[in-house]
Amino acid sequence: MHDRFFDSTRGKIVGALRSRGAASAFDLAAEFGLSPNAIRQQLVILERDGLVAGKSVRRGKTKPTLEYALTPLADRYFPQAYDRILNAVLREVRIAQGDEAVAKIFDGIAKRAVGKITPALAGKSTPERVEAIAENIRSTGVAVDVEQRGATIVLREHNCPYATVVAENPECCTVIHSIFEDVVPGDVTQTESLATGGAECRFEVASSTRS
Repeated sequence: MHDRFFDSTRGKIVGALRSRGAASAFDLAAEFGLSPNAIRQQLVILERDGLVAGKSVRRGKTKPTLEYALTPLADRYFPQAYDRILNAVLREVRIAQGDEAVAKIFDGIAKRAVGKITPALAGKSTPERVEAIAENIRSTGVAVDVEQRGATIVLREHNCPYATVVAENPECCTVIHSIFEDVVPGDVTQTESLATGGAECRFEVASSTRS
């Protein structure tokens, strides 16, 4: 999943900023043979998704230049040792206690998340409940947005901190489904998944549904 991201222009920018530490749109344009405006368009999207942040810096005696650097959220796109550790732990659990034990772990994670969200949701509408789920997901370092499209609310996850865990432990994906099931009444449909090669995890909820 992340390999495909790094094939895109945005992915290449993220990779370059990882190496450089910081760079301006002009720096990146020269590196990739693109116009500064084309690079800026990609930086706007990366900044919107929380992967880069820009700040004004002075280079010598020239006027300030806007330089961009990666945010901690962008680390999710690079190999993380904790993913391998988590996979190793879950592998041992699966060997010693079976698939049901692994499923129980993720069920417990979902129940704790629901317990954290639900106290403030009494009398709340479906849009408010979906936003509460989005806030919970953001707290784990995932870039999420929610938008209303006619009678449908769309929640989109742009990255997955557990991408390398899901491949070996698909039960990981049950957490978000369990949270939706317990927090949002009515039908929730997942129309795209990072785990199956999609560009995002996308969930659609009927906004007319009330608590």
